[in-house]
Amino acid sequence: MKYVVILGDGMADYPMPQLGDRTPLQSAKKPNIDFLAQNGEMGMVRTVPEGIPPGSDAANLSVIGYDPRKYYTGRSPLEAVSMGVTLSETDLAFRCNLVTLSEEEDYNKKTMIDYSSDEISSAEAAELIKEVNKHFRTDEISFYPGISYRHCMVWRHGPAGSRLTPPHDILERNIADYLPEGEHAGLLREMMQKSFNLLKNHTINKARTAKGLRPANSLWLWGEGKKPSIPGFRDKYNINGSVVSAVDLIKGIGLCAGLKSIDVEGATGNIHTNFTGKAKAAIQELENGADFVYIHVEAPDECGHRYEIENKVKSIEFLDSKVVGPILEGLKQYDDYSIMVLPDHPTPLSLRTHTSEPVPYVIYRKSCGKPSGCTGYDEFQAQCTGVLIDKGHTLMDRFLGNSRK
Repeated sequence: MKYVVILGDGMADYPMPQLGDRTPLQSAKKPNIDFLAQNGEMGMVRTVPEGIPPGSDAANLSVIGYDPRKYYTGRSPLEAVSMGVTLSETDLAFRCNLVTLSEEEDYNKKTMIDYSSDEISSAEAAELIKEVNKHFRTDEISFYPGISYRHCMVWRHGPAGSRLTPPHDILERNIADYLPEGEHAGLLREMMQKSFNLLKNHTINKARTAKGLRPANSLWLWGEGKKPSIPGFRDKYNINGSVVSAVDLIKGIGLCAGLKSIDVEGATGNIHTNFTGKAKAAIQELENGADFVYIHVEAPDECGHRYEIENKVKSIEFLDSKVVGPILEGLKQYDDYSIMVLPDHPTPLSLRTHTSEPVPYVIYRKSCGKPSGCTGYDEFQAQCTGVLIDKGHTLMDRFLGNSRK
């Protein structure tokens, strides 16, 4: 028996006038996912508990089967695990974005232009983080390079409680009201402010500007948290598995749960990612003995944040044709299998950030497929089923339970 979860990050949305008052899921051509909806179980699931920010960290914990109210300790420690950073119980980890800010002389008057610095390459970013370490590293503070614009800062024995804002939530806004606040936030603000003068004239950024690319001219610190403690997925469900993702956060969740993290060449976390490679890697894991594979695709979320309407539709179509289709073909060799497709949270194009509403899910089992009465997979058809799983971390039990009937 094989189990596959395919998660399109931020795939759920609101109707858009530019799409004829349809959502991207309604607009996208996705025959493979629609087949699952026509022959499986569809409903809605609340992946983000009330009172917890609607991030991919809490939402993916929930989808994988862990109650965020119990196991969520912050985003950055999960990413740190993926980067191979060893955290002590008293360490505080922060997500460190390389962002593009506007050029005003006064840091407080700058605007958040791009939370990803035009999706800076990992090689370029590593050089910038190296420079940051030269100037800001101390016995207590260290920076670690990650993928593209996503990096990590660790504050040894650091004080928790600063109020921090994700940069993707404040695009095109003045940053003054969103800088770190709290009793111990002064050091964070100081490093961010000093980083602008350090980075803006770096040779990497001069070369990017000459090419017409946005410079990575500032650090942005957010997502603080402490070392997580998550029960093993195998201990919880008695199956072994793997995670396929380009994002350190998801890799970190998988590793904390004892799942194997699979790297795919060309997996970028955006619409230009190696969709096909992810599908091939997942099939290979199943053939090598994995019972369960969790495939995470970041592209719809990135397009939502960047207000790329057509690309969000395309990202869903690519997910369908280059991931879901090949996975279904690869699963045909097994006597039975179960597959689930869903987002972790909505990332509405109109808001350019995450929201907490329930999201549509579909579960299909090969041996139990039968007409569902639905014509396709989208937010509204899922709502019309009347099925709502209010505690998102129980969905994995439902998925695996359905697969064992």
